[in-house]
Amino acid sequence: MKELKFIIDGMLGKLTRWLRMLGHDVEYASSMGDKELIQKAKKESRILLTRDVELYKQAITKGADAFLVENPNQTANLANLARRFKFKLEIDMRVSRCPKCNSRIEAVSKASIADKIPTSTSTNYEEFWQCQGCGQVYWRGAHWKRIDKTLDEAKKALVA
Repeated sequence: MKELKFIIDGMLGKLTRWLRMLGHDVEYASSMGDKELIQKAKKESRILLTRDVELYKQAITKGADAFLVENPNQTANLANLARRFKFKLEIDMRVSRCPKCNSRIEAVSKASIADKIPTSTSTNYEEFWQCQGCGQVYWRGAHWKRIDKTLDEAKKALVA
């Protein structure tokens, strides 16, 4: 999979987390001004994602790669982005990034993170991943059904 690099303005925090889980390098720029966002997008070859029509127009005019996220629905946004940038709507833990800090995550042994997870989690799950940046531990818990459901709905919207 070709790694895509995005920079996202402050209106799209949830989308940032989704794209990171899907394996993309995403900088969440919640406090940057428009000019700074456009400069950083160009300098780092990042695709600027925004809901702000004026920012989008400015970015395109100034030669930055940008995409206007028009839909308030997360599922539709994921489908539209997957269509436009040709990526799969599947989480592959080998390339997934930390939704919190954007660092790579790696598979770890249960023993190595036992002190960082609840006993019930240790009892019920065998596979774990840890962020190499912030140390956050991940596993395919009950929340994974919601993640799968959202991605399945996005895949359906993609072919619709």
